[in-house]
Amino acid sequence: MRFRVYKRKVFILTLIVVACGFAFWSSGRQRKGEVFTRDTEAGRGNRGQSTSVNRKAWNETLPDKVQKPEVDNMTLVYRGIVYQLNFDQTIKNAEKITSRPKDDLVVVVQVHNRPEYLRLLVDSLRKAKGIENVLLIFSHDYWSPEINQVVATVDFCQVLQIFFPFSIQLYPQEFPGNDPKDCPRDIPKKDALKLGCINAGFPDSFGHYREAKFSQTKHHWWWKLHFVWERVKALKDHSGLVLLIEEDHYLSPDFYHLLKKMWSLKNEQCHDCDILSLGTYAHAGFSNKADKVEVKAWKSTEHNMGMALSRETYQKLMQCTDTFCSYDDYNWDWSLQYVTVACLQRFWKVMVSEAPRIFHAGDCGMHHKETCMPQTQKTKIMSILQSHSNQLFPESILITKRLPVAAVSPHVKNGGWGDIRDHELCKSYRRLQ
Repeated sequence: MRFRVYKRKVFILTLIVVACGFAFWSSGRQRKGEVFTRDTEAGRGNRGQSTSVNRKAWNETLPDKVQKPEVDNMTLVYRGIVYQLNFDQTIKNAEKITSRPKDDLVVVVQVHNRPEYLRLLVDSLRKAKGIENVLLIFSHDYWSPEINQVVATVDFCQVLQIFFPFSIQLYPQEFPGNDPKDCPRDIPKKDALKLGCINAGFPDSFGHYREAKFSQTKHHWWWKLHFVWERVKALKDHSGLVLLIEEDHYLSPDFYHLLKKMWSLKNEQCHDCDILSLGTYAHAGFSNKADKVEVKAWKSTEHNMGMALSRETYQKLMQCTDTFCSYDDYNWDWSLQYVTVACLQRFWKVMVSEAPRIFHAGDCGMHHKETCMPQTQKTKIMSILQSHSNQLFPESILITKRLPVAAVSPHVKNGGWGDIRDHELCKSYRRLQ
């Protein structure tokens, strides 16, 4: 009898718990719907206005205490995928290509969301002699099935995909993405303090507040550098070169051949060369230059494309983490330029190819508003390479110039990196993962 009464009580209690849980779930769902409705209405009412205006209106209507924005299920799915892939580090084509030499070249591509240019880059890599010896790492800050399909076409070398875990896509409504409680870009500091937005006390050198779309690239670059050298299991104790390129670059068929020659030349005749560069932005002719390199001071405006560095150079750079992460410039290359004069024990020395083996195909993007024309750029580059095809793959190379290595300071600070949260996140990458 007691047992029956007990069962009846348990059954009633279970019904009560289920009913309460359903009521709580329903109210939460309704609140979430209200948030999305409010966002949609705000977007409709401010169409054509800047993001800062939308953000200001949102901030001014917020109560003093606001709960953390709810994260939609798809964002949580992406976060889980990124975490798992960065942990697993599955190398594709490893069963097909088993003879990759130890400590051979590693090529790291920083990828955002321009698949049309990434296809061009993959096409150029496919044509490169010796590419089967390369470990090709794609570092993404945007999850995209289309981009993943482009990467999946790479069947000519070993491939690893890694993902920047603090991207705007993964944190769309909170730092390091766009927190609705962040200060509008152009609001004066005194008004920001009155408004009480999160980063009111930390405008940049020009009085502007952070924009996540600009901050992300520098974050990604620094995280990628650390993750490749310190966290990629396949590169533990790697003593070779790591070549840093981007999704809108295009490489010559002999880039691997030339870089191997330059690496040998560095070890023989330029022990203090910190960086090897495949070329500058100037599409210089190849006449009598294809087998020549120069040694000079590293300049961000000339040598930020196709940079190859050793573990020794990387480790010296990591000692300047605070300088890099605190410098008020959202550009990673201008920040590096500052580091070379403000922190490193000596200025960077670069060995650079006089005839470029790398080309910038990107004619649109963050700093370029023109219509993207990747095929037009490819035609131009292919014309240069084909007209000088007989000068590629030099049997030997030589240093023709050794220019004095003097301080090269950034001529201007670009700002966009005044927020202390960016500084601290940037510094934390060595401790995270």
